[in-house]
Amino acid sequence: MILVTGASGKTGKAVIAALAARGAKVRAFVRSAVHEHALKTIGASDVAIGALDDEAALLRAMQGVVAVYHICPNVSPREAMFAEAVIAAAEAAEVPRFVYHSVLHPQIEAMPHHWAKLKVEEMLFSSELNFTILQPTAYMQNILGEWDRMKNEGIFRVPYPVETQLSLVDLDDLAEVAAMVLTEDGHAYATYELAGTPPLSQTEVAETFVTVLGRPVRAEAESVKAWQQRARLGGMDEHTLTMLTKMFVSYAGDGLKGNPNVLGWLLGRKPTSLADFAARQSSV
Repeated sequence: MILVTGASGKTGKAVIAALAARGAKVRAFVRSAVHEHALKTIGASDVAIGALDDEAALLRAMQGVVAVYHICPNVSPREAMFAEAVIAAAEAAEVPRFVYHSVLHPQIEAMPHHWAKLKVEEMLFSSELNFTILQPTAYMQNILGEWDRMKNEGIFRVPYPVETQLSLVDLDDLAEVAAMVLTEDGHAYATYELAGTPPLSQTEVAETFVTVLGRPVRAEAESVKAWQQRARLGGMDEHTLTMLTKMFVSYAGDGLKGNPNVLGWLLGRKPTSLADFAARQSSV
């Protein structure tokens, strides 16, 4: 049995599906039973309910587990606290393998949610666990928030300059690697940077979707203030808004640049290109 924490999010669901495709039994750890049916539909064998700082619930979930994939909720202010509890439970249960879902370049202090993951990585270095750290860059799937605007208006809107360069990764590629390191030997104490593309400007990203949408698409920079107004109207909480604002400011200054070689080596093939992702999305 493989335990996936934070299983109700898009990353957890993708990892569960990839593990199920390999024939692995998966236990999904979620806060609410409302997710149980959906998770079992995509391949979870079992669903454990509890909070990420609930020691008793974590210990129950760890029983009979041969590997853990730990995902913290996005930009959580309790990343370190949750990780401390999950790591302690895994140690107490003597789980043979622990994989942590980190982020590309956690050393960037200007992005507090990256910096928090760096602290968790340091916890793992001091732990007794056989661990692997995955550091994915921004998902290609994040672009889909602008899909309708690109299709209907020909605009790809971002809250940073269109010259900003970001490396991207297909979530399905990340999930495939996660399933691999959870079920195969040879990845102990490794840290893998997972970028699927070289750095791309937002203009290059927009142009990639021209062919599949059959219309011109241009990148357009939105002010951070305008983005904040829209986010608040959409119900985003202030902590998340602050964390994402700091991320966008960091992107504007430095981008988020990675190299696809490591991901290609792990997959045994070229990572999914943005053009391939765009073509796949257009056929959905």
